[in-house]
Amino acid sequence: MGANWPSVEISETDKAISVTAELPGLEEKDVEVLLEDGLLTLRGEKTTSTEDSERRFSERVYGRFERRIPLPAGIDEGAVEASFRNGVLTVTLPRTETAQAQVKRIPLKS
Repeated sequence: MGANWPSVEISETDKAISVTAELPGLEEKDVEVLLEDGLLTLRGEKTTSTEDSERRFSERVYGRFERRIPLPAGIDEGAVEASFRNGVLTVTLPRTETAQAQVKRIPLKS
């Protein structure tokens, strides 16, 4: 699978970072989520349900994948949560109170 699979969206607020990944055709048991040294790692394997000898044509991609996402400092690692529903993985990474206090919005001038 390509280096940019799975496709992800990352959203950020003062309180948390949310990472959403599309993993169609996978089940919860096929996916692993790791947090280590400031990196969020999503990895797993998408397997085929038919043998190659039975397949005449396929544009689908199978195999192992690993996606590493660098995170800013100040993540509350003990409060990270992940959910998997309908082929969509969502990881919520709350910020520590110290990190929340350090977020400063800078007003724009025209």
